[in-house]
Amino acid sequence: MTTCSSVIANSGVKFGTSGARGLVSDFTPLTCQAFTLAFLHAMQANFEFKTVAVGIDNRPSSPEMAQSIITTLEAMGFAVAYYGVLPTPALAFSAMQQNIPCIMVTGSHIPFDRNGLKFYTPEGEISKADEKAILSAPIPVKELPLTPLPVVNSAAIETYTQRITELFPATIFAGKKIGIYEHSSAGRDIYAAIFTELGAEVVALERSDEFVPIDTEAVSDADQAKALAWSEQYGFDMIFSTDGDGDRPLISDEHGQWLRGDIVGLISAQFLGLEALAVPVSCNTAIEKTQRFAKVERTRIGSPYVIAEFLDLAKDHNSVGGFEANGGFLLGSSVQYNAKHIAALPTRDALLPGILVLAAALAENASISQIVAALPQRFTESDRIKAFATEQSQAILARLTNDSTELLNAMSLRDEVVDTNTVDGLRLTLTNGDIVHLRPSGNAPELRCYAESNTSAQAKKLVVAALEAIQTL
Repeated sequence: MTTCSSVIANSGVKFGTSGARGLVSDFTPLTCQAFTLAFLHAMQANFEFKTVAVGIDNRPSSPEMAQSIITTLEAMGFAVAYYGVLPTPALAFSAMQQNIPCIMVTGSHIPFDRNGLKFYTPEGEISKADEKAILSAPIPVKELPLTPLPVVNSAAIETYTQRITELFPATIFAGKKIGIYEHSSAGRDIYAAIFTELGAEVVALERSDEFVPIDTEAVSDADQAKALAWSEQYGFDMIFSTDGDGDRPLISDEHGQWLRGDIVGLISAQFLGLEALAVPVSCNTAIEKTQRFAKVERTRIGSPYVIAEFLDLAKDHNSVGGFEANGGFLLGSSVQYNAKHIAALPTRDALLPGILVLAAALAENASISQIVAALPQRFTESDRIKAFATEQSQAILARLTNDSTELLNAMSLRDEVVDTNTVDGLRLTLTNGDIVHLRPSGNAPELRCYAESNTSAQAKKLVVAALEAIQTL
């Protein structure tokens, strides 16, 4: 008997920090159907539902994967709410409002030859315990002939946009000029309309018919040059973009300088007046240095770990949220703003922080760069080595954890390590306050480096030096 667990185990698809990921060739119809059955099995143990929502990103492989998923759902007697191409947070928010689970077909920012699946319970992102239940599902599976995709339902996008636009006056961004870098983002058809509804003048930039793997933690030199050129050409107050599935923002100031994701999150959290935060260990220490939050809890990298802290934080604090170094913003509790209610959305979102950063600048009668400059000045940079096997990364980090001198020497650093943090990877704090953090990616065969210092130039220098050193060890 072929079981879901055996199919998944032999598929090459693995759970990372943001869903199940693998090569497109690994996501065969049988693999997708096995994941779907296993997910249903895990959900039925804790929830009652008759409908499952499904969405996709703009990857060329996503529609066929959705066919496999929907074929399985319908064969099991479930109704399907198919929302087509839309941002992951839009799908998740709509499903949560309906109290139903959902599946998003997306590989987020990874290259187009890969794809993935994100799963949500009626209450939000699946937990690590849910992942284990999916991976171990003992139920039988056999490949089914694919049925056509249903007609696309637009209700999820409407629910998602209303959550934002209802908070602000329709003219709040009047006089502001916003660039929307559309590329192949799953939300590219809705962002311009939202900013326009809020009064801004909007210019659409560089829509692509081919999938563009935008990584908001490691913005390419080409995208940095584009933002600078666009800002000079158009005189933007802000450029807004996202990764592939619209859950991580990419936001520039009025000069075309892309903001680091954790700075975007920090500005957003301050503007909402959140009392307590959960953030990954890789985020900028300016968060604590602002002294604006009653509690800041540091977690492993990945939204499941951030979300897991929300329950404990909510015991002692009225408003709870979090964000990641990639900019994804998570609202762990409902909050009041402008005498209006913002419903919780405990999954990464790109749109809300995009709106809040510009609103924060307006509230201070300042530019975005001035808002950033008012924060404690700690600078973070990050980059990665691609095609670097996870096993190789783990072996190197295990060696360096026992003795980091080899790394410091290879980087030509004279400072000593005053703190070693192994919550997630290897994070070294040096005597001069600089930080070097090495970590295998949870989504792809890559080794990531995060660095923090008192200047941007030094942070960049640390990243380059660390990644070059790693390849010589």
